[in-house]
Amino acid sequence: MDDTINHCTDTGMNWNTETRYKLLLEINNAIATKKSREGLFASLAKELHRYFKYDRLSIILYDSDRQIITYFAAADGIQPGGVIAHKSRPLTNGAVARIAINSKQPAIFDDLRKYTDLRSVGELVKAGLTSTMVFPLIVRDRVLGTIHFSYREKPSALTELTEVLIDTSQQIAIAVDNMLAYNMLKYSNQHLQGEKEYLLANARETGRADFFYASRNMQQVMDVLRQVAATDETILITGETGTGKDYLARLIHEMSGRGDHLFIKTNCPGLTASLFESELFGHARGAFTGAEKARMGRFELADKGTIFLDEIGELPIAQQAKLLQVLQEGKFERVGESSSIPVDARIVAATNKDLRAGVEDGWFRNDLFYRLETVTITVPPLRERAEDIPLLIENINTREAADMHRSAPRYTSDALDMLMNHAWPGNVRELKNMVKRFIILQPGATIHADDITAMFPLPSQSPHQGIPTLDEAERGHIVRALTATRGIVGGKKGAAGLLGMPRSTLQYRIKKLGIQPTEYSHTRGA
Repeated sequence: MDDTINHCTDTGMNWNTETRYKLLLEINNAIATKKSREGLFASLAKELHRYFKYDRLSIILYDSDRQIITYFAAADGIQPGGVIAHKSRPLTNGAVARIAINSKQPAIFDDLRKYTDLRSVGELVKAGLTSTMVFPLIVRDRVLGTIHFSYREKPSALTELTEVLIDTSQQIAIAVDNMLAYNMLKYSNQHLQGEKEYLLANARETGRADFFYASRNMQQVMDVLRQVAATDETILITGETGTGKDYLARLIHEMSGRGDHLFIKTNCPGLTASLFESELFGHARGAFTGAEKARMGRFELADKGTIFLDEIGELPIAQQAKLLQVLQEGKFERVGESSSIPVDARIVAATNKDLRAGVEDGWFRNDLFYRLETVTITVPPLRERAEDIPLLIENINTREAADMHRSAPRYTSDALDMLMNHAWPGNVRELKNMVKRFIILQPGATIHADDITAMFPLPSQSPHQGIPTLDEAERGHIVRALTATRGIVGGKKGAAGLLGMPRSTLQYRIKKLGIQPTEYSHTRGA
């Protein structure tokens, strides 16, 4: 075989039928068991170099929908400057590949110096390459991409070599197509597994978003929401803690054209610096200690759906830069991988902070802020829409009682009047927790104003009656929840469940408010 190969690469280029069959057979044997792009390309390059003695070999993939090209794997041989293997680029930037793709015919450049006016050719010439042979990779009349053989010196018997490489490229096209199909199937399985794990972990939060209102203030909010939901624009939802920003985000998702795909909620305060990239972008197997298998990140799970970045104002500025890059480029890399993954996810963010002030004070990036504020929806606090309170109580009462398998209490008009005059510093979340307590402690009872006063020393909306600050009110709620759960934070019977928030969010607020859960581990029933 070596003599045959040497003879083929001599100036005589005697490509007989036997040699051609041996070439195709050896290519097929070399790549038959490869399960990664890199592995397939490395084996392919080894065999092709034995026969064709190229100085550079590359395979380019073509995305016809987005009109972009990218490398199948890092090229073998000479590496021209300015070429980044894992970066996608517009088809217009790859002039050599574009000619073969558009014509579906080989493009032979016997003297590259004549074509330096074409983009991408100049870098090849600077690297010392003088000729390039480009062949389209076609399967079922669909162009997958191109394969490029480049040389420092022009090969002899160019016409015969072209005929051989046409046959070879057809075999390679089938191998590339099979690899892409395998990767797509593998990706689909990973995506389904990722969806399953996410849905199981967030079963309580994946139901339909119901938002009840009767007030004019909320009607105006909903009018804006309906207009923007049908678009793919980024939306920033602002408002005080507990106003229901997450419900509105889910409602936007359901009203959009993405409702059949996943709504992925991401709690920004829970993303530590060490976990940020892995949680959002995923990681490859072995990317770090403990990464025993590849894992999809939240952006990947949200592809074709919506990713909700809750409390984005709590995101450290270093992580803001990484997030901005994904929003700008529409792609990312898993931790431990170099290839980019395109993503089509609608971005909805929420915050209870003044991000514009954050830009001025330096704790929030101005470029990220302007990226997020395309459409801003501000949710009014509950005290500014008191007309919603009876309707909210009715629906929360019915639903939570059914979930707890208890009889729903009934609220008298004097009780409702008292609740409508309450300041509600914790907003809808505080109201919901109050309703749940009555279901637990007085199932099926009739709730009067006196019952509310006895259980909760509610301040009115009057500014002269010592309304607590938001931090004070929040601290009080958390302390009462920890008292009721004996200091347990997470789990079904923990304070996080009682307060209706993720464990990571509660842990963040406990730390922020300086609360020690262990102080309440023996208080229940005292």
